[in-house]
Amino acid sequence: MRANRFLFSSLAAVLISMTVVGMTTAADQPTPGERALKYRKSLYQVIVWNFGPMSAMAQDKMPFDPAGFAERAQRIAQLTPMLAESYPPESKGVADSKLKSKMWDNRADFDAKLQDLVDESAKLAQVAKTGDEAASKQAFFDTANACKSCHDEYKADD
Repeated sequence: MRANRFLFSSLAAVLISMTVVGMTTAADQPTPGERALKYRKSLYQVIVWNFGPMSAMAQDKMPFDPAGFAERAQRIAQLTPMLAESYPPESKGVADSKLKSKMWDNRADFDAKLQDLVDESAKLAQVAKTGDEAASKQAFFDTANACKSCHDEYKADD
């Protein structure tokens, strides 16, 4: 009898603990918008990681490395199409976003600018594969300008 009471008490304590932990975990979960923002920031971080050395090479601040340049260009071309899914409506107004609210009223223009970045990134990757330094640098600047056009319009100043 005493063993059954102990077993019952132990089982009840475990179930209560699991319920409390489950409630706490659910309350601490990020919203879909917060998850989208985290994904978006992660994508941009990886793009910036690859863009930086390419920028230095394009500006003759470091020696041009055709293989390294092409590898980074390919990564960027793979990443930029993923950005579109990182701007779902649920991410509107999420704290810590650097996105200007006017983007939501100009979504078609934003999407067109984002598609331009995707297109320019794909061209950059193709040109960089050739190893042609001058053409690769020009394609890089075209891609950078596609980034800039969107940032100028829709990214809040830091």
